[in-house]
Amino acid sequence: MTDIIPSLTGPLVVALVYDGLCTFEFGIVTEIFGLSRPEMGPGWYRFASAAIEDGPLRAAGGLTVMADGGMDLLERADIIVAPGWKGAGAPVPEVLRAALRTAHGRSARLVSLCSGAFVLAATGLLDGGIATTHWRYAEALRAHHPDIAVDETSLYRAHDRIYTAAGSAAGIDLLIEIVRQDFGAAAANSVARRLVMPAHRSGGQAQFLERPVAFREGTEIAPLLDAVRSDLSRNWTIAGMARIVRMSDRTFLRRFSEATGTTPGEWLVTERVADAKRLLCQGSGQMEAIAQAVGFGSAHTLRHHFRRKLGISPTEFRARFLDENRAA
Repeated sequence: MTDIIPSLTGPLVVALVYDGLCTFEFGIVTEIFGLSRPEMGPGWYRFASAAIEDGPLRAAGGLTVMADGGMDLLERADIIVAPGWKGAGAPVPEVLRAALRTAHGRSARLVSLCSGAFVLAATGLLDGGIATTHWRYAEALRAHHPDIAVDETSLYRAHDRIYTAAGSAAGIDLLIEIVRQDFGAAAANSVARRLVMPAHRSGGQAQFLERPVAFREGTEIAPLLDAVRSDLSRNWTIAGMARIVRMSDRTFLRRFSEATGTTPGEWLVTERVADAKRLLCQGSGQMEAIAQAVGFGSAHTLRHHFRRKLGISPTEFRARFLDENRAA
């Protein structure tokens, strides 16, 4: 291709197209960056899609996709977006990894939506940094890339011009945030209105499903979950929680698993780690005080569960969070 929308002069956004393309995630990128927006002026984004492999390329929903061009488009891109990926264990071609590293080296921004985090992680550029993905892929991302601090609780994260978003709606939030950074709040608000979306949700805001809630209609467990979250410092026991919902221990364990998909103990640890992350990001609170506040009792126990869940210590998490915010 010679020119992409010659009337526009703004940053060139290139979305990756691959066999098995995640249609919704690709549609998000197109909606934000690829639609005609004459009210934004000639400096608005240019948009193109780049096939990373030979066709025909299939997309979710039984579609066949033809991209604007091939990998050469990545050499010109200012922003490259991986709209999902083929799966947690699917290999990322070395030619794509190399192209992304080269693009990042010349100051292009790299963006992933949902499982697209596996593409960016495969470049090695996220090693030593924080990334997020959809909560269901978090453990797999952590296992495949142990040098990345995986934050499955946040909507999106930024690290050294690399942006990762959680599930589909979080991808919209991230892309609107990029618009805000590039063109200001008024432009971001305009795009959000067209999407009938809130103007801004910060990246540190929790993914909705990061904290499991009861999904059985009429379940007695949901009010208990809210009560526990409101008082995490309390010494919660299975017997104590069972009494609150007026069940035997055995019935309570079965109903809890049906409602949340996990055990009370593991759910409580997840909640306490999530709240500890919130407190760590707020400032300079002492580890012992944070541990007491979230119910771990001691800094040693906090560190143990924090590292088990996230792969890094609370101190490392806080330092990376603060460094990321200074760099963003």
